[in-house]
Amino acid sequence: MKSQLIELISKISSGCMGEEEIARVADEAAQAYADPQAFLAANPDINYDDSFPIALGEWVVIGSLPDTVLFQGDSWMDVFAQIVESFGEDVPFNIKPKQLAKVEALTALNRIQIQMGSMNKDMGGYVLMNFSQPLDDELQVVLVYGNDQARVLELCAAVGIAAAPSLEALRLALYE
Repeated sequence: MKSQLIELISKISSGCMGEEEIARVADEAAQAYADPQAFLAANPDINYDDSFPIALGEWVVIGSLPDTVLFQGDSWMDVFAQIVESFGEDVPFNIKPKQLAKVEALTALNRIQIQMGSMNKDMGGYVLMNFSQPLDDELQVVLVYGNDQARVLELCAAVGIAAAPSLEALRLALYE
């Protein structure tokens, strides 16, 4: 499982995390998945209990991702503002977060996905992907290279982390 976690974290972090940090997070998460009670006993500072709707190993992964990798918010405007900030001032965007304030969620997400899909073309653009189960926010996503989307979904399924392309998931939720 550790090797799958390393590959998954590497793919969702898109260069925002170093190899040592990825290996550390994967190691801790693998331990937490394998023996949650032993992990909690060895890490008494961990704020986790059985009422959480996700496994301890998944919680370790989510809690260890920096805000340049895991984007959380209650609206697509909030999430997009974090994405823009994570890229820095040198990267131009065609839309601004506040342009999403008064549009419906599907329209906002479609605009964001078009923008992100047009970036980093040699890697297939970026795909917004719902990642795990949001605990404190309505939305929780990562950016994945389009070329890596299928593999990320396979890895998430293998380690038990819920994941889906955000735009497809919202369309399904609205039209089913």
